[in-house]
Amino acid sequence: MLKKSCQIKGLNIAYVLEGQGDKYCVIAHGWGTNIETMMGVYELLKKDYRVLLYDAPGFGDSDEPKEVWGTEDYADFLKDLCDAFQISRADFIGHSFGGKTLTIFSVKYPDRVNRLVLIDASGVLPKRSLDYYFKVYSFKAMKKAYTFFHRSQGKEAALEAFYKKFGSDDYQAAQGIMRKTFVKVVNESTEDYFPKISQPTLLIWGREDDATPLWMGKVFEEKIPDAGLVELNGGHYSYVDDYGTFSAVIGSFLKD
Repeated sequence: MLKKSCQIKGLNIAYVLEGQGDKYCVIAHGWGTNIETMMGVYELLKKDYRVLLYDAPGFGDSDEPKEVWGTEDYADFLKDLCDAFQISRADFIGHSFGGKTLTIFSVKYPDRVNRLVLIDASGVLPKRSLDYYFKVYSFKAMKKAYTFFHRSQGKEAALEAFYKKFGSDDYQAAQGIMRKTFVKVVNESTEDYFPKISQPTLLIWGREDDATPLWMGKVFEEKIPDAGLVELNGGHYSYVDDYGTFSAVIGSFLKD
């Protein structure tokens, strides 16, 4: 499948818009991924929908934002993207960070969303244990010590070396503006939006998800008024791990 490019907010954005029918479905990928990771979902929908997939700013073949973005910025970007293709209303599917983006999008632009599918979505902050705080403060202390003893490299170079060695996988993978964006996004909760989501919402979660654990999915289910949770045999990419069940569930939910 050949990606095309358009300009949104002054950024070159890679996208695919294919399929058939007079209905639209928009698919939002997770953090650190791209259009290709959602192709299995596209294959299920292309006979009944015009399907829009896109590389979010900073991922895949799309330009990075020109400044640090938060989740709401990604939601506003999605609105502009839909405007560019004259998509006034659609079904929306989001995985992980894509799902987090959609929890804001569906509340800010409710008339644009028909139905909502959130797969292993982020947006609920992890429970903070004493062990967590110990690790956080230990990490900060280690960073301070590391940069002090490597100060001859210069502050920025020392910090870069430190994060390459000790940062999380996502943090290490991000560079420049996207690193700062990651820090902002990962610390944002979207739980306050959940009770305001008015659209029928299907929640799909992997029982073995260790990135956004199943208990987070149950928070979504409890707080979104018209939501149902389906558990799959899989991890954070449950739609891939248990594709057969996923196909049946999503086909039933989106059937007119």
